[in-house]
Amino acid sequence: MIKITDHLNSYNPHIINKPYIIAEAGVNHEGSMDLAKRLIDEAAEGGAHAIKFQSYKAETIASKDSPYYWDITKEPTRSQFELFKKYDKFWKDEYYKLKLHCDKAGIEFMSTPFDVESAMFLNDMMPVYKISSSDITNLPFIEFMCKFNKPIILSTGSSFIWEIQQALETIAKYGNQVCLMHCILNYPTPDENAHLGMILHQRELFPNAIPGYSDHTLPKKMEVLKIATLLGAAVLEKHFTHDKTLPGNDHYHAMDKEDLKHFFNEMDFTFNVLGTFKKQPLPSEDKSRANARRSLVALKNIKKDETITYEHLTWKRPASGISPKEINVVIGKKALRDIEEDEVMKWNMLS
Repeated sequence: MIKITDHLNSYNPHIINKPYIIAEAGVNHEGSMDLAKRLIDEAAEGGAHAIKFQSYKAETIASKDSPYYWDITKEPTRSQFELFKKYDKFWKDEYYKLKLHCDKAGIEFMSTPFDVESAMFLNDMMPVYKISSSDITNLPFIEFMCKFNKPIILSTGSSFIWEIQQALETIAKYGNQVCLMHCILNYPTPDENAHLGMILHQRELFPNAIPGYSDHTLPKKMEVLKIATLLGAAVLEKHFTHDKTLPGNDHYHAMDKEDLKHFFNEMDFTFNVLGTFKKQPLPSEDKSRANARRSLVALKNIKKDETITYEHLTWKRPASGISPKEINVVIGKKALRDIEEDEVMKWNMLS
């Protein structure tokens, strides 16, 4: 099992890092423990490193006057309170059981807390705290979670730079490690609205934060996540379901285990092509290096004891003789023997 804390600690800003994948199950369990366990098993089968749920009570996350912000053709509920009320059945005991199931399945357990009580009981179950885009301006709640001295994964959907800055300054007071997740708060996010270039902007402005990406695009061939990885996102999060055809806000734009498997196959190919991040000649290039590079070559016959001038020389393949970069050293030397036209120049021919 790859641990998120180890992954964050090994992050290298000078290379493309293999991504840590969080399957965001959210409340796609729909209140069923059996279904929640199935999501855990399928996320692990697909290769995800972690599965993340959401811990809340409708009464503490939204007022009864809380309008929707999702596609109501997919999820017709027009009140956030009513929607949250449908799925807020799990609490401490249920999440503890799910944590144990994750341990057996070999996948890390996470859950986003949306209130103080859930933040407190989740502390014993998970290695990091995830702060959703919706809470990036909830500075007192961010401070509360920072006090647990664990890394913070912070999503930045719909945020201005100054809002991200304020949140990071709040976290900095406690010294928590931060993974900053680019995110677009559209459900779903059209591909043209993904704006993955913002990952680079966040990396430039906040170089001390580890870059990541929380995705709400349709999975298709998982190309968006691959591009995000190549732009530097070291942690990827995407909604996860066992059945993308189910009604509801978080199923149709989620990935499933087959999408995960496809993504990891693509990543294997991508990192195989990326290879090493240290520029150096490869052993497979030795023959090309020797034969495709050039040497100094006699442009015309040179007699013994004749002084070499520029007019005596040209450069041709292979690289078995004196390199052209040494031409100024060769000029002015005397030939120790007759050198024929088109002969590759060697140091033992010169005085």
